[in-house]
Amino acid sequence: MSNNTQVDTASLLDFANMPSMEELLMQEVKSDFVPGSIIQGVIVEKRNDGALVDIGYKAEGFVSSSEFQNFADAKEGDELDVFLEEIENERSMPGISLQKAFFMKAWNKITSEYGEESIITGLMKHRVKGGIIVDLEGVEAFLPGSQLDIGPVRNMDDFIGNEYELKILKINEERRNIVVSRRALLEEDRADKRATLLKEMAVKQVRKGIIKNITDFGAFIDLGGVDGLLHITDMSWGRISHPSEMVELGQEVEVMILDIDYEKERVSLGMKQKSENPWEQVANKYPIGQKVNGRVVNIMPYGAFVELENGVEGLIHVSEMSWTKRITKAGEVVSVGEEVEAVVLDIETQTKKISLGLRQKERNPWEVLAEKFPVGTKITGKVRNMTSYGAFVEIENDIDGMIHVSDMSWTRKINNPTEVLNVGSEVEAVILDIDPDQQRISLGLKQCEEDPWSNIDSLYKIGDVVAGKVTKLTAFGAFIELTNKIDGLIHISQISNDRVEKVKDALGLGDEIEARVIKINTDERRIGLSIKAATEGYNEEQLQKANEEVTAALQPGEDMVDMGEVLEDSFAALDDLDL
Repeated sequence: MSNNTQVDTASLLDFANMPSMEELLMQEVKSDFVPGSIIQGVIVEKRNDGALVDIGYKAEGFVSSSEFQNFADAKEGDELDVFLEEIENERSMPGISLQKAFFMKAWNKITSEYGEESIITGLMKHRVKGGIIVDLEGVEAFLPGSQLDIGPVRNMDDFIGNEYELKILKINEERRNIVVSRRALLEEDRADKRATLLKEMAVKQVRKGIIKNITDFGAFIDLGGVDGLLHITDMSWGRISHPSEMVELGQEVEVMILDIDYEKERVSLGMKQKSENPWEQVANKYPIGQKVNGRVVNIMPYGAFVELENGVEGLIHVSEMSWTKRITKAGEVVSVGEEVEAVVLDIETQTKKISLGLRQKERNPWEVLAEKFPVGTKITGKVRNMTSYGAFVEIENDIDGMIHVSDMSWTRKINNPTEVLNVGSEVEAVILDIDPDQQRISLGLKQCEEDPWSNIDSLYKIGDVVAGKVTKLTAFGAFIELTNKIDGLIHISQISNDRVEKVKDALGLGDEIEARVIKINTDERRIGLSIKAATEGYNEEQLQKANEEVTAALQPGEDMVDMGEVLEDSFAALDDLDL
């Protein structure tokens, strides 16, 4: 074989590797048709379920009827833009989408003409979890429920189908989603209005507003873009327990501006300030001593508050409710809602306090009693109560006087009133003192009788032999009841000429004895007696000796007979005796 006919092996290999005509056409197609791009096409055939669209490719693409906004109006020959999803699908047709093309054009327009923080109009389409889907000129965006309005939204369905201006908060190019807000625009608008409104406001200015919220401490009022607080203390001059007693949600009210904090944009409001403060005329309307009528509005343990007029209250303290009864709780006398008549006792306009009294409607019975029973008058009454220091005796009209133990006997020291009196018994006593201001009456039991010690010299003399009955035994002697309710003491050394170890060995309670008076001390009201000196012929020298024996026998501080001290110690002493 000649060289001309020899086949170049390398050339054959290159020829074998050359692309076919079909492959060359495909490379050309691929260069013109890029998935993800928008291509113009023409409807070449309309079917029941869609249309065949020629995009200049070897095969037509198919668009479903559901992708057309109005498929009935579509016709063959119509030009339209479609989105190329893939060059060939499983049916060897280009995959195209009319809706995606529409979305891409809308997306590109929005992202090119708008950006984050831009304002755009959107149509509320339908609710989803957490918010609403909004149509922004063909692009669906998400409006979170929290961004729908300034306040809480009770029903988001009320917004569906409406168009609103919205602010674009976030654009995510990769995920092709947009987040918008209506609240942001409302707050900006509100802030502008608030700033303008604050400049227009002034203290003491009266404005109208709408109650938008009620709390325990007050109500918040919308003044047309600025919220103000109407505190409960500024709602009424009178007493209210809760703001709902004065206002209700949605109510239009007229209020006065009390204070404006421009920096914090806070406004304090008042309702009662629109009317005159009733306390400015209180001193003239309710002079001290005048009787007034009012309604009990509150009761505390220490007293009752009485409303004289709206905003003006007075306090009836428990101490001013009765002249004679001890009131521990105001509720024992009056009740809430009760209409009462009282007397003005005092007014403090600066602290807004009025003191009232119920008992002052009648004359102080203590003053009446002082006129009726002057000092020195004898009265008869019943013992109602006793304490360790005295007894209370009813005089009249629930008024008690007290007999102190020191005023129960001229001759004995009474340690407890039960030694002389019993509860419920009738007694005669003398008025010693009446103090209407302090509501105290002092009575005396012993003052009903003459003081026997005032004429003791005519009753007893040293050396007299007297008779008496043993009433008390102590370790150091015996007490003898003499006439005229006077007691004397026989010291143990004066019981017998023989030595007496124990008083009970020689004397017993109730024994009748005779003794001689050996000592009388009128200053200290003491009488000393001696049984052994009672024998006949006992001379003055012997009496003096007996007196000296007693004086020597008595312990320091026991000088003769201090009846009170001896009686006070006698019970304890008797416990030590083996009687």
